[in-house]
Amino acid sequence: MGFIMDGLEAEGYDRSYSDRQLVGRIVAYFRPKLRDMLLVSGAVVTASLTGTAVTLLVALGIDRLADGVTFERVAPLVLLVFLSGCVEWGANFIRQWRTAVAVGDVVLTLRKDILASVVQRDMSFYDEFLSGKIVSRVTSDTEDFATVVTLTLGLLSQVLLCGFVLAALLIINPGLALVALTIAPVVIALSLGFRKIARRWIQRSQRARARVNANVQEMVSGITIAKNFRQEVAVHREFRRVNRQAYQASLRTGYVFAAIFPLLSTVSGIGTALIVFVGGNDVIDGAVSAGELFLFAQAVALFWFPLTSIASFWSQFQLGLSASERVFALIDAEPRVVQTAAEPVERLDGRIEFRDVDFEYAPGQPVLRRFNLEIRPGESVALVGHTGAGKSSIGRLVARFYEFQAGELLIDGRDIRRLDLAQYRRKLGIVPQVPFLFSGTVSENIRYALPGATEEDALWAAKQVGHGDWLEVLPNGLQTEVGEAGRGISLGQRQLIALARLILQNPAIIILDEATASVDPLTEAQIQEGLDVVLAGCTSIVIAHRLSTIRNVDRIVVLDHGRIVEEGTHDALMLAGGHYADLYNTYFRHQSPDYQPGAGFVRVHRRRVS
Repeated sequence: MGFIMDGLEAEGYDRSYSDRQLVGRIVAYFRPKLRDMLLVSGAVVTASLTGTAVTLLVALGIDRLADGVTFERVAPLVLLVFLSGCVEWGANFIRQWRTAVAVGDVVLTLRKDILASVVQRDMSFYDEFLSGKIVSRVTSDTEDFATVVTLTLGLLSQVLLCGFVLAALLIINPGLALVALTIAPVVIALSLGFRKIARRWIQRSQRARARVNANVQEMVSGITIAKNFRQEVAVHREFRRVNRQAYQASLRTGYVFAAIFPLLSTVSGIGTALIVFVGGNDVIDGAVSAGELFLFAQAVALFWFPLTSIASFWSQFQLGLSASERVFALIDAEPRVVQTAAEPVERLDGRIEFRDVDFEYAPGQPVLRRFNLEIRPGESVALVGHTGAGKSSIGRLVARFYEFQAGELLIDGRDIRRLDLAQYRRKLGIVPQVPFLFSGTVSENIRYALPGATEEDALWAAKQVGHGDWLEVLPNGLQTEVGEAGRGISLGQRQLIALARLILQNPAIIILDEATASVDPLTEAQIQEGLDVVLAGCTSIVIAHRLSTIRNVDRIVVLDHGRIVEEGTHDALMLAGGHYADLYNTYFRHQSPDYQPGAGFVRVHRRRVS
């Protein structure tokens, strides 16, 4: 049991909903489909009535034949049975057809809602929760949500059929009907007993399936690293472990569902045996005719089926409710980045002010404490410092990817928490160190920043980077397919595309996580030319790794453990001989054209690993 439950705990944003709350929200999704639901309900009633009528007509025909009536007298009943069967088939067809349409539309709407919620989640949410498990809720759990809807409509049909048949049983023979009703409480009690067990194991099965999805996504994303370190066997071993766990959880869920039907069938079989025994004695005594006993036996069979279906429904219903609970929990997850208003952002000058800002990614692990920094409109500022100094955190806060815990962050003198984020981010450009491209062409990725842009716009932006010479290397120029995440082209080419995308966007504020850190000298020169175009007239924050970028900025801000220890130009800071001078001599001096290797450097010998 321990192996099955390992890692299958609820996510931090999961919450418990009552069945009433879940059903209420499901019903809310179906309100726009009221016309279809009324049509389905009408079809259900028609099918239930005609199904009951067929049984009554057959029983009446048997009694007439037993009395010696000729076939010609029974022929109208045969015709009525045939017509009733046709009507029942037509009603069931309409029910299935309109149900499929309604359920499909509702699942479509639900997926739109959950995807909109996923897109709105802030970056800290994705830092904490695995993307593969989130994908599982968007895809697999919404499919299971459809199950609860189909079951609900099926339940309505069974309830009506059960009611009609019970009325017929009471009319035919009240005594035998009471015998049948004595079994009903046992069937219902058994089904309710299975309800909690089914809900618990279904949740475990869904979590295990989400864990498999997360493992596969991580494996595919990191396949290059796995192959590089020859860890294919370890990857496969880990997948087998989580897959085995999902198998065991699903197997136990199957056991629960496999047990409920035989048990209910056994109970209903005992009820049928009692009815046949009592009814058979009544036929022998002449109190009941053979036709009535046949009618009752058939009616009881019709009664047991919907009754056991209703009973087992509560166990199956948990599949849909559990999926609904996971879906709604993701939709209802509390955001950590909270906007207090949505004031329009028509234009930006680019003034950025941090005032006594406190920030931490996790409680008790401060990154910035009472941090103050002002960046003037159009100013280019480089952030330098050791790893963990807070450079990237400053850029992420300006992008409003994370929530700060205290202080103020002002954009053009306005609290960033009061701005319309969608409008604000349209005026904000970000170039990460490792850019992400979507599957498609180079042109489509450049135009991603401005959906209304044309091919000519994309070509113009591309030519602003290295005069567009890099396009000649691509097999089909702007129409070259970049592949998934841009893996079909080199890292340098991805950076050039990301820079062209930024030029087309024409933002007021740019956050640059040193786009030239991992490229060859030629590509670096092309990117640098593009940067000159992009940074002209813009407020820019540069997380610096290259000396060429540092020397070109207006001001260098030196960070150490979330504090500003120095700031100024490159020459002024070098003359000061402080923290920046130490950083320069350690990390940047070798990038200088006049650098002479030799003294002061320790040669490191690698240990061979067999």
